[in-house]
Amino acid sequence: MAIEVRPATPADQPYLRRSLTAAFSGTVVAVHDELIDAAALPAAIAWHGSEPSGLLTYRVVGADWEVVSIAADRSGSGVGSALLGWVRETAVAAGAARLWLVTTNNNVNALRFYQRHGYDLVAVHRDAVTRARALKPAIPTMLDGIPVRHELELEVRL
Repeated sequence: MAIEVRPATPADQPYLRRSLTAAFSGTVVAVHDELIDAAALPAAIAWHGSEPSGLLTYRVVGADWEVVSIAADRSGSGVGSALLGWVRETAVAAGAARLWLVTTNNNVNALRFYQRHGYDLVAVHRDAVTRARALKPAIPTMLDGIPVRHELELEVRL
């Protein structure tokens, strides 16, 4: 079944909140030394038929678009690729110069995924996740045997 991506509507808020909470322990994400309520941002939802299957939230700052959150209900289903494709097309159509995002040093699957989609690693923000725990204590200190400490910034120039 094909994946359709479309902008979120107010009717999608329950799914958006459930999905963000499942992926990020709440709707608020801590990134680059700030707390961002991802549920309050523009969003896109991926659909398999009549069922939502993933979401992406973003914000626009000048000519840059930042992917704040991305989550698929089932890994490897093509949902993440569809969402990244949608936001890239939408950003290009809006005249954006850069599309960027942050992941953490332990998230090697995400790093591989983003690089396969044309994103380049452009910065390592040392100990940014360590600082973020002061804002959001629920951030784990270790995942998959890897200490969670740094933010990795990736971008694609449009």
